[in-house]
Amino acid sequence: MTIKRKTLSILALGCAATACTSVADKEFIGYQDPGFGEANRATFAAMVINPDPQYDNPIPPTSAEHAAQAIDRYRNDAVKQPERVNTQSANGGGGGGGGLNTGGN
Repeated sequence: MTIKRKTLSILALGCAATACTSVADKEFIGYQDPGFGEANRATFAAMVINPDPQYDNPIPPTSAEHAAQAIDRYRNDAVKQPERVNTQSANGGGGGGGGLNTGGN
């Protein structure tokens, strides 16, 4: 019984001692992943604002008068209705069997 108790206490002490170590800037089993932390760096880079953005298509000029007219139309319930676009196609598809049978058999 004392050998098991000694072994258990040594294992517990070893686990407790290794829990305090850090793997920062250390090789993990002889290999340091060159992409380690890349996701964090990419996310940070995506949050940085480009002070001089260049776009392929120029942003169209805006007009305060045009915006004011739209607000007046909204307040007077005279909003221009947008053009309706149908996103469903009328193509018929062949749907074979193979679905779940919920008929009670």
